[in-house]
This record gives sequence, structure tokens and C-alpha cells, in this order.
Amino acid sequence: MIKKQAIIFDMDGLIFDTEKVYHRANKEAAKTFGIPYNDEIFYRFIGSNYQDVINFYHQEFDSEFGEEQVNSFILEADRLVEEYFRAGLVETKPGLYELLDFLDQKEIPRIIASSSSAQIIELLLDRSDLKGKFQAFVSSDDVKRAKPDPEIFELASQKLGLAKEEILILEDSKNGILAANQAGIDVIMVPDIIEADDELRDLTEAVLLSLDDLVGLWAEK
Repeated sequence: MIKKQAIIFDMDGLIFDTEKVYHRANKEAAKTFGIPYNDEIFYRFIGSNYQDVINFYHQEFDSEFGEEQVNSFILEADRLVEEYFRAGLVETKPGLYELLDFLDQKEIPRIIASSSSAQIIELLLDRSDLKGKFQAFVSSDDVKRAKPDPEIFELASQKLGLAKEEILILEDSKNGILAANQAGIDVIMVPDIIEADDELRDLTEAVLLSLDDLVGLWAEK
């Protein structure tokens, strides 16, 4: 059913179970500095660029709490995220290693296109001994516009050096799926926190329960 020459992987919520860690760090930092961060904000920005989140915090909270206090909240949340990542509190998503082994056997190249910074991508890949499993990555540092803008996938496809119809994107978020569609690249959803609704199903080639379900789709050819 699926015949592609390369795969673009999202990272947060797809390769690593990071979203809950980000949420935990933000909640703890918000409590320290009295910022009314909540679940609604968390869900709103799943799959978004880091800078977009920072801009929102300042637009939403500066008038009441002051720019300095909001900056302190952001820096503390970032510090906690890195602390948790370095402590090994982030697990890989189910089926990841099985899928990567399969792609190795098929000699299918893969690249990461993530809204996270290059520093965070490097840290997580190093901590999980996954760096050699991906040929390259594109981070938020490399683009000006965040998902759902297609810029990050356009750049990733250029790095692969293949026609878009030869590439498959794996995503877990609505913003990522919208970006894939705007880039004109087929996408499969593996839901993390956000479940697939009818709109998202219509925009994807398939919705899978875990990453290794892709092996079955490839094996059916």
C-alpha cells in the first residue's frame, strides 16, 4: 500500500514522548512565577514552533505580570525541560525501533523535521542512541515560519533530494498534517495526544495506532 523512497519524521510526540514533559515543566514554572498557564494553552500549541509559543506568552501575560516575570517563567520552563531530558525522563514512542530496523533493511533514508531547536534534537537523539538512525534533521532554527506553514517540510524534502511524490511524512499533530498537505507531500498520522477526527483522516493517507504498523502497510505490497 505504501511505496516511498524516503521518510520525514516529526519528533515531539512521534519519535519521543516529549509533550507531557513540556507540559509538566511549563506547569511547574508557571506555578513558581504565578503565570496562569493551563491545559488549553498546551493543546493549542502542540506541534507549534517554540518562538510562536514565546510570542504568545508575552502577548498574553506581559500586561499583567510584566515582561521580566514572563521571561523568568520561560527561562525556568526551558531549564526544567532540559533537566528532565538529561535525566532520561523521555521515552521513545511505541514501535519506533521496530520501524527503524525495518527501514534499515529496506535501505529507506529518513530525516527529522521538528519544531524543536537543534540543541534539543541533538540532546534527545544522543540520549537515546538514535543519532545514527537519521541522515539529517531540520529544526526550528532553520526556518522562519512554523507549522502549519510548509517551509520545514519543503526544506526537508530538498535535503533528501527527491521528488515530493517519493516522500512520506509521519506526523502526530494537526499543525504538522496541515503543513504536510500544504507542502504537497503524503502524510500518515500516528496520534499522540490529539486524536484523529474526520478532518484529519481526510488529510492523511492513513491513521496508525503505532509506528510499527507502517511495517505492515509496506509488507502488503
